[in-house]
Amino acid sequence: MYVLEIWQEAFPVLLVGLRLTIELTILAVLFGCVIGLIVALGKMSRMPLIKIPSVIYVEFFRGSPLLVQIFLVYFGLPKLVGHPMDQFWTSVAVLSLNSGAYCAEIFRAGIQSIERGQMEAARSLGMNHIQAMRYVILPQAFKRVIPPLGNEFIAMMKDTSLVSVIGLIELTRSGQLIISTTYTAIEIWFLVAIFYIIMTVLISEFFVNRMERRLQAGDRS
Repeated sequence: MYVLEIWQEAFPVLLVGLRLTIELTILAVLFGCVIGLIVALGKMSRMPLIKIPSVIYVEFFRGSPLLVQIFLVYFGLPKLVGHPMDQFWTSVAVLSLNSGAYCAEIFRAGIQSIERGQMEAARSLGMNHIQAMRYVILPQAFKRVIPPLGNEFIAMMKDTSLVSVIGLIELTRSGQLIISTTYTAIEIWFLVAIFYIIMTVLISEFFVNRMERRLQAGDRS
């Protein structure tokens, strides 16, 4: 009964934090997918001026810790621009850039998994390279990258907890604030973990798997 009372009091506060976590995750992965697709095509380009910056971007954001990237942007950029950074949009920007690096590798692997004959067949039908990528290669690659993109969504949802270091009160930070006043660490952290587990299951079972089934049904039809 004591634990249930603690959870009942903490539940509304954690829901507010969960909402911010969901917002950060959706924006980060959405922008990350756009960035990732552009960078993936850049890495596959034969032009050094496009390929080299794309490779450097991916290696930097995949090779350095996300926490360091948050500190670098939030505390470093104000010295360059001359004014403080907004906490929310700084978090969105850093998370998006980090997600974009991983999405770039996902898209690149998906595109390269398509048989070369598909491109050659499209070109033989009179399409140029851009048209072949848009209408032939990318639609097929997208179907193959859904599972890893789902994993990236789940990973990013958990990584949003790191933005608590710059003051954003997302799910994890909400739990910390509750614990600082109630001194019930085990009970609150267990409830926070349940929130994350529920979100993970919802994403994997009701979004990723359902989208895969729809695409498979579309292929059969």
